[in-house]
Amino acid sequence: MSSRITTQWRRTLTGFVMMLLAMLGTGVSYADNADHDRARQAVEAGDVLPLRTILDRVEREYPGQVMEVELDREKGEWVYEIKLLRKGGALMKLKIHARDGTILGFKEKHDKTPRQGGSR
Repeated sequence: MSSRITTQWRRTLTGFVMMLLAMLGTGVSYADNADHDRARQAVEAGDVLPLRTILDRVEREYPGQVMEVELDREKGEWVYEIKLLRKGGALMKLKIHARDGTILGFKEKHDKTPRQGGSR
């Protein structure tokens, strides 16, 4: 009986770890249910483009790994804020008008960590 419990526990733990890794691997932060519902309603109402549409555009123009996505209201307008890790270690933050996908602005911060290379 104890081996059966151990097997069930192992499966449960494995499932939990897999779910956690999947969430971490996306690089997208998850909001609470109220925020999720608010965003879904905005998409359904046509006030906001779907995140997939925005990310497709961002990937074409600003290649990199998406680290975080937020959907906020600023001055009465929906705005996506997307943080990207770009090649070479640069961190970029984009502000995008959520209704039409227009880039409202961006900031890029370069990694200033000294690199070791070659022989001395």
